[in-house]
Amino acid sequence: MTKSSVKAHEVNKWLNKKSTLTPDVLAVEEPLEIRLNYLQQTERIERPLSVTMRTPGHDLELTLGFLYSEGIINNYADIKSIRHCETVEKEEEKENVVKVLIQDNHELDQDTFQRNFYTTSSCGVCGKSSMAAIEVECPINLSSHSVNASVITDLPQKLRQAQTVFEFTGGLHASALFDTDGNIKILREDVGRHNALDKVVGARLFAESLPLENEILLVSGRASFELVQKAARAGVSIMCAVGAPSSLAVELAEKQGITLIGFLKSLSFNVYSHPKRISN
Repeated sequence: MTKSSVKAHEVNKWLNKKSTLTPDVLAVEEPLEIRLNYLQQTERIERPLSVTMRTPGHDLELTLGFLYSEGIINNYADIKSIRHCETVEKEEEKENVVKVLIQDNHELDQDTFQRNFYTTSSCGVCGKSSMAAIEVECPINLSSHSVNASVITDLPQKLRQAQTVFEFTGGLHASALFDTDGNIKILREDVGRHNALDKVVGARLFAESLPLENEILLVSGRASFELVQKAARAGVSIMCAVGAPSSLAVELAEKQGITLIGFLKSLSFNVYSHPKRISN
C-alpha cells in the first residue's frame, strides 16, 4: 500500500481569544534511505548512499532525480532496476528504503561514498564538506529561446492552483515545469524544496526526456545554490523562484548560462542573470 502524503491531526484553534478543537491535515515527513547495489571488480556490493527527509510519494522519481543531479548516474540506462526494498529490519522502514541496482558496465566514483548525503527537508546540502564536493559537471548546451514576460508573471497562480496537497496542508514546496506558452507539464510537491525538484527531474529521467532546455522551471520557495545546480544538471535554461536567490545561486546561474528569475509575483519579477531570454 502506498503511503499517504497527508495525516489527520486535531489542533486547538484560537480565534477571538477562544479555543476550539478543530480537525486539521499535516504534510507527512518521513526519512527515505537510498541504497546502491553495484559491481566492484567481480563482487556485487550494497551500500547505503543517502537519507533524506521527504514527503512519501514519487519515491522512485526522487531517487532517480537525486542520483542524476549528484552526477552518480548520467541516464536511465545506467540503472538495472529500482524498487522499494522488500527486506528491511523494522516495520516502520517499509516503503522508506529504495534499492537501486547499477548496471555492471557503469563505474561508480568511489569518492561518492565519502560525501555526507544526509539531507533535511529544509536544506539539501547540509553536511557536504566543501564547495568542490557539491559542484557537479553540467555539460549540457542550453537553449537560447525567449519567453514573454506576461507568461512568466502568470506562473505562480498556475502553480498554486495545481498544488493539491498544499491546498490542504499549507506545508509543502513545489517544483513545476511549464512550456514556453505557460502550460503546466509536470508538478511535484514535497516538504523539501530540493526533493520536489529531484522528483521532477526523476520523472523526466524515467521518460528519457532530458534535457529540459525548452521548458521553464518554477520553484515555490527561494533559489538556493543547490537548486540552481540541479537545474543546470538537468539542462534548464529559464529558472524562476517565488522567493529570493542567494549570491552563490546567481553566480552559478551566470556561469551555467541560466536565466534566473526571483521574487516572482503576478505583476513583477527580478532577472538576475542572462536577461535576453525574457521579452516584452
